[in-house]
Amino acid sequence: MNAIEVTKVINYSIGALFFVCYAYQFVYMVVSTLKRPKKFADADPHLFAVMIAARNEENVIAQLIDSIRSQNYPADMVDIYVVADNCTDGTAEAARRAGATVFERFNKTNIGKGYALDFLFRQVALTKQNKIYDAYIVFDADNLLDENYFREMNKAFAAGYDIITCYRNSKNYADNWVSAGSALWFMREARQLNSARMILGCSAAVSGTGFLVSRGVIEHYDGWKFHMLTEDIEFTLDNVARGVRIGYCDTAMVYDEQPTDFSQSWSQRKRWSKGNIKCSLKYFPKLLKRFFRTGEFSALDMAMTIMPALTLTFVGIAFQVSVLVFSAFFYRYALIPVVGMMLRALLSSYVLAFCIGTLTLMTEWNNIECPAPKKVASLFTFPIFMLTYAPISIIAVFTKPEWKPIRHKVSISAKEFKKIG
Repeated sequence: MNAIEVTKVINYSIGALFFVCYAYQFVYMVVSTLKRPKKFADADPHLFAVMIAARNEENVIAQLIDSIRSQNYPADMVDIYVVADNCTDGTAEAARRAGATVFERFNKTNIGKGYALDFLFRQVALTKQNKIYDAYIVFDADNLLDENYFREMNKAFAAGYDIITCYRNSKNYADNWVSAGSALWFMREARQLNSARMILGCSAAVSGTGFLVSRGVIEHYDGWKFHMLTEDIEFTLDNVARGVRIGYCDTAMVYDEQPTDFSQSWSQRKRWSKGNIKCSLKYFPKLLKRFFRTGEFSALDMAMTIMPALTLTFVGIAFQVSVLVFSAFFYRYALIPVVGMMLRALLSSYVLAFCIGTLTLMTEWNNIECPAPKKVASLFTFPIFMLTYAPISIIAVFTKPEWKPIRHKVSISAKEFKKIG
């Protein structure tokens, strides 16, 4: 067997492993397309505390608070708390003017959203004036909410879920290919993964913002104990590993601002990739143990979500580069066939991402606030956006990304946003 044949065998083997690990997600895609998301019955209102960690967000935080105050939900059943975390601007003042209770935190050692949330939970516990909240809802400062967000999350909470994530939409899909790519990926996660998980009785995955946590869960952890670079993934994995089923509410929609600058997006996703690596090392064995002991598919699902893709991507790229370099120096006759195989693999990845993006765009067309031509154009740039994850994941292995705030610029109220949409 010559070098070219060996390369083909290894490439096919890696592709086969990818298929084995993720074929079940094609079932998710079929289920989410053919079946309607789970609906929840009306329920009496519960008392919620909103928790917002903000760092230099004076341009957007007031709009989020205004969209919370404008909900189709009893205003006296929602209290808003903000931690202005290491801020050097007027975030605290803007949040106070908008009506939130604000705590300021200055800590240059423990940096990141996880530490800020833990600080906020402790401050609220000390100052809540004998109020016993039923649950807490966490937002990022740049978010805007659909006017029925709290009403719909309340329904899901009343149905018995201690942790609930929502539909994550975008308020700047139309800005450029970077914001569109990121937004389409989150919509795909909401519709093709979390919605299908709910329909099939599995656990959803918390996605960064717009999620609800019951009082019981916070008491279990004595605050917020998740401080990795991807605290939302860590939180999800820890709860799935201990048997807590995370719900998903399709009718509760939050609009998030996505990065438009590619360098910012690169840095953000490098941090996520590094966080995934650390979560994999900590939770992959726990999740497999849970699956083999109880048979809970959610544990296997989350294990597959964090580990194999990163590992196989790293192995595949490392192998391809090694073969390319080796061929260039020692077997130049194999150089052109090897390059051809790499280009075919790249094209296959592009086509797969294009198909996934097409299905997502078709099912979410009416939810995307963007002119039709830009929606269609995003189909062709979405695969490019996804392919950039490959070098990002490789670089994350050898670097130490730090948590850095994303500069948010879309200062617009919920009413103005809906008029534009």
